[in-house]
Amino acid sequence: MERLNEIVTKVDDFVWGPVMLLLLVGTGVFLTVRTRFLTWRNLGYALKSTLSKEARTKSRGEGDVSPFSALTTALAATIGTGNIVGVATAMVSGGPGALVWMWISAAFGLTSKFSECMLAIKYREVNAKGEMSGGPMYTMKKGLKNKTFGVILAWLFAFFAVIASFGIGNMTQGNSIASALHSTFHVPMQASGIIITILTLLIVVGGIKSISKVSSVVVPVMAIFYVICGIVVIFGNISNLPAGLAMIFRMAFSTKAVGGGLCGTIVASMMSAMRYGVARGVFSNEAGMGSAAITAAAATTDNPVRQGYINMTGTFWDTIVVCTITGLAIASSGVLGTTDAAGNILTGSDVTIAAFETVLGSSGGWLVTIGITLFAFSTILGWEYHGEKAFEYLLGTHKYNMIYRVVFSIVVYVGCTQTLSLVWNFSDIANALMAIPNLICMLLLSGEIAKDIEEFQSEIRRKK
Repeated sequence: MERLNEIVTKVDDFVWGPVMLLLLVGTGVFLTVRTRFLTWRNLGYALKSTLSKEARTKSRGEGDVSPFSALTTALAATIGTGNIVGVATAMVSGGPGALVWMWISAAFGLTSKFSECMLAIKYREVNAKGEMSGGPMYTMKKGLKNKTFGVILAWLFAFFAVIASFGIGNMTQGNSIASALHSTFHVPMQASGIIITILTLLIVVGGIKSISKVSSVVVPVMAIFYVICGIVVIFGNISNLPAGLAMIFRMAFSTKAVGGGLCGTIVASMMSAMRYGVARGVFSNEAGMGSAAITAAAATTDNPVRQGYINMTGTFWDTIVVCTITGLAIASSGVLGTTDAAGNILTGSDVTIAAFETVLGSSGGWLVTIGITLFAFSTILGWEYHGEKAFEYLLGTHKYNMIYRVVFSIVVYVGCTQTLSLVWNFSDIANALMAIPNLICMLLLSGEIAKDIEEFQSEIRRKK
């Protein structure tokens, strides 16, 4: 078992290594240039559309849920522990400069997210139950010229998505909730497991409509709640903020390893800032992974580009807003590089908790724990839908979806009560392997993406 764990860890390190990160960010850069930076130029339009009244209705076109609900369900799966724990981990391992590389990867991730979601709506199908089914697997099967290659890529994507849904979208999240509640409120892990499993089952049994109902309330509320608490912490440490920001930018681009000042004993170079920043940024917003495209395909819309823009803002809300709040709260609080009672450097959620406690006292720890619980629970709901649609694609029918929902809910309990590093690493690998077919597909269809986004420009001009 030890040996197997070692092998899986090595494979995990390799698939999430420089080649993968280069592929993910490189695809985003290529697509951004190919679409003549229209995703950046139209970010204002996209944010306005997302917050409009129309986005909350199903008045335009066909689909299962409103454009806003499709976005919040996709955001439910992406705004997760990565925004609280991942940012802290990146800043400890890669230094505070990692935050700048998270922003850079998110900027190009906007176009990746736009492209995968737009294509998913363009190539979606209606299943026998009358529900929308879409995602990169349908894009690959129907959109690629070489049909055999398309079918193989589609099968691989769906297969890895199902594995990832049980690991990264289920057990990892359940474990984060149970551990956080146990360490802060001393709730037994089994009790957390039972409650979360029952809640998950009650919601997912109703399919996308009930998941999106819960997500469209929980996601905005939890994000606003967390952002407000984070802003209070930043304002509480406002005198440190200029020094914190200077350190973030200095350490993002410094060729030799620097440390000291607000980051205590942490020393990091530009290469490690880049590596951890990009890795955690991609992990947090999932741009290029193809997962959000599965949910986007359920949206009610009359034009794939219109919904592509709405779904693309997910990367903005996730990384540019929520991750930045965590990063600035940590950078201005001076807790980076500090140690616990045993003399070990604080990492993960402990860093974020310590940062919040500098201003909010012991209630800071509670607020971060509540944040982790809500973020992780919503991730479980969003990923259930991703995995279910991939499962439906593999079997070619929706008839077994209910079995998937029940099994998925039971697995939550296992995640809450066991720490299985093997399962985590394995699902991490599946998550990376999902991205490869998706990136290949987007690169092959980049001409089509550029053409469609260009044609929609006249509509945006008319709006202006």
